[in-house]
Order: sequence, then structure tokens, then C-alpha cells
Amino acid sequence: MRVRDSLLAAVAILAGGSLLSLGLADYSLRLLNLSVISAVAVIGFNVAFGLAGLISLGHAAFVGMGAYTLAILTTKLGWSPWLAAPVGVAVTTLFAALIGYPLLRLRGHYLALATLGLNVSFTIVTANWIALTNGTNGISGVPPFAVAGLAIDDERRFLWLGLVALAVVAAAAVALQRSRHGRAMMAVRDDETAARMSGIDVTRTKVAALCLSAAAAGLAGVLFATHVRFVAPEDFNYAHSIVYLAMLIVGGEGTVVGAVIGAALLTFLPEWLRGLGDAYLAFFGLMMLVILIFLPTGLIGLVRMAARLRFRRGAAATSRGAP
Repeated sequence: MRVRDSLLAAVAILAGGSLLSLGLADYSLRLLNLSVISAVAVIGFNVAFGLAGLISLGHAAFVGMGAYTLAILTTKLGWSPWLAAPVGVAVTTLFAALIGYPLLRLRGHYLALATLGLNVSFTIVTANWIALTNGTNGISGVPPFAVAGLAIDDERRFLWLGLVALAVVAAAAVALQRSRHGRAMMAVRDDETAARMSGIDVTRTKVAALCLSAAAAGLAGVLFATHVRFVAPEDFNYAHSIVYLAMLIVGGEGTVVGAVIGAALLTFLPEWLRGLGDAYLAFFGLMMLVILIFLPTGLIGLVRMAARLRFRRGAAATSRGAP
């Protein structure tokens, strides 16, 4: 069942992304690619926040770590992106493991503030360590991935790479959520004391959730660096962490589908509402308020409500038609 659900999630993402790409202009394809990259990051964020209940406001720092690792290895040391990418993911995951044990002693808003400080520190370091990161000028000329000598250097080619990465991450997230490890994370989220009394190693479970979340974020950073071909500190500041949180809340925390929906919607929303100008921020704030009050489970909750309503209507029609 878990393997089947994971495969279905992967196939659905590949098929849906392929259909969406048909007939789109380059700018729309670029937005679609950015939404795919964001979806990879938000699915990772969902592991920490949605499953394990870790209130983190530093997810963009993990994305930036993956992006900067690949950018430095490829531009300064001449590595192939295919070799630098797994190193970027590994470095991000290792960093999460190192900070996880001391950081996850904190809970609630203390953890949120600590992770926010981590993100601010990451931005300060990347902006001032000029010898390594080029400071606020950023690192340009990041090489793209290439397959059989063909560079993945345009929007349509990159979309296929991004969709494959998203499908793999989504399938892994679905498998995790339905596994005993995922259930352990949800148990820790709901009641740490009860989870500990039932034999769950709470600290190890939290660190594992943070590491898996960071690994997906590192992969998103790798994709971002090879897509945009440029990285700079402002691409990964704390505001982006808040955007990832908003994407998950809008789509629906605790679900892979909600993470993908929220990432796509909030990537395209500024373009759709371009005519509002500065009033867009007011609209966005109002939308978030409405969702938090009336749709606490996000847009995926609205979909579930509609599905239940159709089921009830179908059952009522069947019962009326029965002899």
C-alpha cells in the first residue's frame, strides 16, 4: 500500500506538471519551475512542522546552504553539478544534525525564535564572508546540469528535471508519513510525554525530522542554484522562511498535496494579482486571515469537505432510489 501510494503520487506529479507545461510561455514556465522548487522545500518543511510539530522559521537557511554549497563547489573548484548536488544535500543534512540536538531542547515560540536567529545568522555570514561567498554580490555563473552532453539550461528542459526531483521527494514523503517513523513523528507532535511513555525516543525522532526536512531543503537549494544560475544572501533571508510557512498553511499542513498546492498558489499569486500593485500585500494578509479562521486545515481541507459532500449526496441519492 505504501509503495503504491508513493508511486501514484510520483506519477500524478509528473503527469500534472507535463500537462501544465503545454503551451506556456517562457515566463510562465519560469514561474512553474520556481513553484516546483518551492514545493520540494515545502514538502521538506512539512516533515518538520506538519509531522513532527517543530515550529521552525529557519528553513530558508537550509535551502541556502544547499545552494551555496553547490555554487561554491562548481564555480570555485570546478566540480560537476552532478557531483556537487549530493554534497550540497549531505552538508545541509549534517549541519541540521549538528544543531539539532542542542536546538531541539527548545519548544514552541523559543524554538521559533532560535531558528529565526539561525536564518538571520546565515544571511549575515553569507553577506560578509566575501572570500568564500562574494558577499552581497553573490555567486554568478553557476553551471547547469547536463545529460549526455545536453545542458539543462532552458525552462522546459529544467521543468522535467524539477518534476522528477519533486516526484521523488513527494513519493518519499508519502512513504514516510505512512510508515512507523512518520507515525512516531506525529505522536511526538501531538503529545511528547505520551510518546515518550510509549517507548518513542523523542529527541531522536525530532532530530530525524529536522534532518529529513533539511535534506529536502538542500535539494531545493541545489535546484534553485542550477536554475537561476546565481545565488545571493537575500535569496535565503528569513522572509523566505515565512513564505514557506505560509505556503504550507495555505495548502494544508501535514499533507504532501497541500504542500504542493500552497507552493504553486503562492508562487503564481503575485503575478495573477499584479494589477493590485502595493495592495497585493493587503490582499495576501486578508487571505491568510480568512484561511486561518475558516480553513484551519488549508485548501486541502476544502477539497476534503467537497469530497465528503459529494459522497453524502451520492449516498442519499442511492438510498432514495433503493426499493
